Amino acid sequence: MTRRFLFLLGSSRPDGNTELLARRAAEQLPHGTEQRWINLAEHPLPDFEDLRHDSDHVRPREGAAAVLLDATLAATDVVIASPLYWYSVSAHTKRYLDHWAGWLRVPGLDFKATMAGRTLWGVTALAHEEQEVADPLVGTLRNSAAYMGMRFGGVLLGNGSKPGDVLRDTEALTRAKTFFAQEAPLARFPYEEGGADVRDVTP
Repeated sequence: MTRRFLFLLGSSRPDGNTELLARRAAEQLPHGTEQRWINLAEHPLPDFEDLRHDSDHVRPREGAAAVLLDATLAATDVVIASPLYWYSVSAHTKRYLDHWAGWLRVPGLDFKATMAGRTLWGVTALAHEEQEVADPLVGTLRNSAAYMGMRFGGVLLGNGSKPGDVLRDTEALTRAKTFFAQEAPLARFPYEEGGADVRDVTP
């Protein structure tokens, strides 16, 4: 299958450190690899409404939800590029992932079966020297991939606070050069692997 990358930008500001790092990694993709970039702040989703005990969800046909659902289904590789906000993903990113729960309940969509075997990646910038503080974000993405039966390519971490700071993180830029070239194994919950450390590039 031809690889199609969907980059979902979860920052509240454009051209932030996370986006810069994601674009550096994307530059290394083979020539001709399809890339689609969507800024979640420009496609705001409504708060997710849990209807699982009342009725099934209806497939969105217009608006941000329809755009994001169609883009997600078309992608072989979904890249969550979210800054570390209060030690987890941003509100824009969390709302997008919440809507996965609704898409799972759309009759005939087979969202989980469709996404199974595809790959989830993460990119984040954090203003903290100790990368362990990003564990909640990594866990959110890894466990989401495990539940969906997806592969997980890990999370590319970079350091930066002020705009452009991450471009001075030489270690992160070096990792970015090979980030998407690595083999992404099938995601597992921590209890299935004895709590393996997946903070950085290798899950």
